[in-house]
Amino acid sequence: MAHTKSGGSTKNTRDSQPKYLGIKLSDGQTAKSGSILVRQRGSKILSGENVEEGKDHTLFSLVGGKVKFSKKRKLNFTGKTKRVSVVSVLP
Repeated sequence: MAHTKSGGSTKNTRDSQPKYLGIKLSDGQTAKSGSILVRQRGSKILSGENVEEGKDHTLFSLVGGKVKFSKKRKLNFTGKTKRVSVVSVLP
């Protein structure tokens, strides 16, 4: 016969690792060639001049220079225009 009550079990002990998404270099900062500018899920921020997009939508610099964020009007597939952010690197 047990003399202590049962503790039970918990179901909420698991958690996923953080993904560290977001902007890594902000407007006006100096970027080296190949440095990561933005980590993102999907193309929320588009790649501009001297910037490429990786297979996981990471934006990285092709040349060294100053980072420049700007807005651009883009035509949506429904025909509406929307403003999107664009990141460029100016050598």
